[in-house]
Amino acid sequence: MRPDPRPTLITAARVLDPESLRDELADVLLQDGAIRGIARNQGRPDGALLVDGTGCVLCPGLVDMRAELGEPGREYRETIDSAAEAAAAGGITTLAALPDSDPAIDDPALVHWLRTRGEETGSLTILPYAAATKGCRGEELAEYGLLAEAGAVAFTDGARPIAGSRQMRLALAYARGFGRRIIQHPEYPGWHGAATEGALATRLGLPAIPAAAEAMLVARDLRLAELTGGAVHFAHVSTAEAIDLIRQARTRGIDVTCDTAPPYFDLNETAIGDFRTYAKLSPPLRAEPDRQAVLAALADGTIDAIASDHQPRDADDKRLPFAQAAAGGTGLATLLGITLAQVQGGHLGLLAALALLTCRPAQILGSPAGRLAHGVPADLCLFQAERAWQVVSGTLPGKAQNTPFDGRALEGRVIGTWKDGRRVFA
Repeated sequence: MRPDPRPTLITAARVLDPESLRDELADVLLQDGAIRGIARNQGRPDGALLVDGTGCVLCPGLVDMRAELGEPGREYRETIDSAAEAAAAGGITTLAALPDSDPAIDDPALVHWLRTRGEETGSLTILPYAAATKGCRGEELAEYGLLAEAGAVAFTDGARPIAGSRQMRLALAYARGFGRRIIQHPEYPGWHGAATEGALATRLGLPAIPAAAEAMLVARDLRLAELTGGAVHFAHVSTAEAIDLIRQARTRGIDVTCDTAPPYFDLNETAIGDFRTYAKLSPPLRAEPDRQAVLAALADGTIDAIASDHQPRDADDKRLPFAQAAAGGTGLATLLGITLAQVQGGHLGLLAALALLTCRPAQILGSPAGRLAHGVPADLCLFQAERAWQVVSGTLPGKAQNTPFDGRALEGRVIGTWKDGRRVFA
């Protein structure tokens, strides 16, 4: 999509750039797809579109480093176009797409196709993850060199852990040779269940997975990363034990990063209530001490990013007994609002929270996105930090509606999103 030929002037906004720690009231001029001025009382060019930012926060477009898209193969759950609609409404302008689709993204042509489809939406840059193993089956490694050359930003088997220790060791070593990370779903293979093992799962009669299953795989993969010198990233970390292992590994110089997702710091296992399938996730929701540990790790910098962990599911996937229902929740439209709730609760500062959604995930992905500075592409999010709204399934933007936050009251609503200087959500 071409940039809007008309300049845009966003006036009197609170301009925040987490990378440079900029925090000031200013006008921001967008022209020819880029930011051309940041100043108080910025002059208005002839013919410029005027956007009143009074009382609003203007920040870089959000960078979501983990989202599942329905395409290719599961368009009944979500399409790239419907995901782009939801992303724009959530202030997201860059998104890393998981490869465990049908077919899996294990071919350079599919990597090119995903990037092109993102450009075609006009509102979203898609950064493709490529499959770590062919077909995401955990057996033979994919062609890392060709996939990296085609534009894959990292390698992962998506919602499936790379189970074999030999495969994981080889993956880390080969990915290192191409300057890429291995993104791991940290759940020790062989455990199957619908909830976290404990009193609640026992009372509900649900098959359960011990919380230690996360730390077991994290411990193995940290050792393999140390052995190979490779870079490992753990997705949606959710337990205190795993976080402690990551924290300790950094003191030993291991190249490890991690993210979490809003359900793991805003909800605990009680959200499954009386078999509420919208709250059935992978990994499952944890006990309250683990939720508190995730919050502490966000505050102290152990966790590098907050990802939407968007997992669209069809209504029929969820209208089943809890143990048989598909795991997963949508997250694009609620990513910012749930994160801002932690700011309002005093757990995070606003700049620190936005860094977890912008520059820090961009740095992990090797992307230039997530910045608000003179001369960079005008990918921006404008939001009202105190605007109240309620999450209601069935009314969210996009196709998928399976939100674990159904009924949640929030403050903080996106009112404008720009991609390359063109407004794509209002």
